[in-house]
Amino acid sequence: MLTIHVADKLRYAWDDPDPVKDGAVAVEGDRVAATGSLAGLQERFPGARVRRWPGVLGPGLVLEGPLPDAPTPRERVHAVLKSGAVAVLEQYVDTAALRAAAGRNDVVVLSRVRPAGIAAGGRADLAVFDEDGACVATVCAGRLVHRRR
Repeated sequence: MLTIHVADKLRYAWDDPDPVKDGAVAVEGDRVAATGSLAGLQERFPGARVRRWPGVLGPGLVLEGPLPDAPTPRERVHAVLKSGAVAVLEQYVDTAALRAAAGRNDVVVLSRVRPAGIAAGGRADLAVFDEDGACVATVCAGRLVHRRR
C-alpha cells in the first residue's frame, strides 16, 4: 500500500537550508515514489494512506559510532532505529548475530559514511524529529519501524 508521510517541514537533506513547509513523501514498497506538497501527492495518489507527523521529516540517519548497548543484538538494532538511524558502519557490526539482526531489519551496513538524502526512486529511509531533536518516527526501507507513542 502506498503511504504518504507528511510533516510540518520536509528536508531532502539535513543540511538543506530551506525546508519545505508541509512537505510530503510518498512511499511505495521500499522506494520513494514522489515528493512534494501533500495536496499534490494526494491528487497524484488518490486513496493513499496518509501519516501526519509533528516536526521535521528528513532522510534516515547513519549511525557513525558503536551501536547502543542492549541485552540482545535485536534490541541493539532496535535502539539504532529508535534514534532515527537506518544505516550503521560495518566496523561496529562486528558479530554474525549483529549482522543478521541488521539484515532482518533492513538496516544498511556501510563501509563508510555517505550523505543521506530523499529522492524519488531512492530507498525509502526517513526519520522525523520533534522540536527538541527527539526521534518521533523512523521508516526503514519503506516500513515504519519506530513510532514514539
